[in-house]
Amino acid sequence: MRVALDTQLAVGTSTGIGVYQRDLAEALVAGGTEVKALQFPALDPWRFDRRVLWDQAVLPLLAMRSGADVLHASSGTLPLVRVLPTVVTVHDMAWLRVQSHTRAYARAYFGTLMKHLYRSADAVLTDSIFARDEFLTLAGARNNVHVVTPGVDERFAAIVRRPRARALALVVGTVERRKNLLRAVELLPAVPELELVAVGPPTPYLDEVRARVAELGLGERVTLLGYVGRAELDTLYAKATLALVPSRYEGFGYALGEALCAGLPVVAARSSSLVEVAGEDAPLIDPDDNDGWVDAVREIIDDRDAAEERAAGVRPRAIARFSWRLAAAACVAIYELVDR
Repeated sequence: MRVALDTQLAVGTSTGIGVYQRDLAEALVAGGTEVKALQFPALDPWRFDRRVLWDQAVLPLLAMRSGADVLHASSGTLPLVRVLPTVVTVHDMAWLRVQSHTRAYARAYFGTLMKHLYRSADAVLTDSIFARDEFLTLAGARNNVHVVTPGVDERFAAIVRRPRARALALVVGTVERRKNLLRAVELLPAVPELELVAVGPPTPYLDEVRARVAELGLGERVTLLGYVGRAELDTLYAKATLALVPSRYEGFGYALGEALCAGLPVVAARSSSLVEVAGEDAPLIDPDDNDGWVDAVREIIDDRDAAEERAAGVRPRAIARFSWRLAAAACVAIYELVDR
C-alpha cells in the first residue's frame, strides 16, 4: 500500500501538528508502509492564503499525481475535491470552541467549513477520546471515527536528566491564548526561587504575556525563547526542574506527553485531553486555580529528589503508552479499511 501523507506543516517551524506529521511519516516507513510525503516548501503554511492554496489546490493535485492508494489529510483540513479514499486527522475542534478572538475568515475556514467537510471523509482519526467526543458533538455522530493516540518521539525516552541547581520551570507550546501561559507567569511571585522558560512560536497573545511579566517585575526570571530546535529543546527537558502545562484546551497535548516520556516532573491543567494523557501519572490543577498551581509547584521544588523519583517511576509506562509504532500500525489498519 502507498499512502499520500500531508506533511506541509512539518515545513519550517513545526509545532504540534507538524511534529505529528513528521513522526507519523517516519513510523509508517519504519513499519514497512510506502509513504509519499506531500509538501511544497516554497509555500508558507503559516500564511492563511498560502494555507488555503495548499489545502484546496496543491495538496489534491500532488495526491492525484502520487500514485497512492489513500490520502491521509493529517493537518486537520480537507480539500473540497478529492480523488483518493481519504482519512483525516481531526486533532481538535478548537476553532469552534476557543478561538473566538481570532479573525472571522479563519474561524469560517478552519472551523465551520471543515466541520462540514469532515462528514465526507472516508475515516476520521482523533488523537484522544476527548477529541473524539468533541468531534461527535460538533460535527455529528459518525460510524467511522477512530481514536489513535499519537506517539512521542523516541528521543525523549533517551534524555538523561541533569536538573540544574536553580529551580527552572519549562513551558512548551505555541504562545497562544488557549495555552494559558499567563497562569505559569502569575504563580511566580509566590515561588521566588523559580525561573521560567517558555518555548514556542509567538502569536499576538505574547504581548499580553510580556506586559504581565513587566507588571509583576519578573523580567529577570522569565525567558521567552520562541521556537527552538530539537537539540536545544532536549537540553531544556534535561536540565529543567519541572514542566508546566496550563493549557485550557488540547486535542492531545504533546508538551505533557513529552515531559512524561523525558522523566520530567510535570504539573498539568485539569482540562480537555490533558486528563487522559496524564492519567495517574501527573498532578492536575484547575487552569484558574493559582493557589493550586503554587502548591503543586512548591511540592516539587521542596523535595526535588522525591519528585524526580516519581517521574522516573512513571516514565516507562508513558513511553509504552505513547508509542509511534503502535500508532502507525493503527493508522495502517484504517488505511486498509478505507481502501477496500
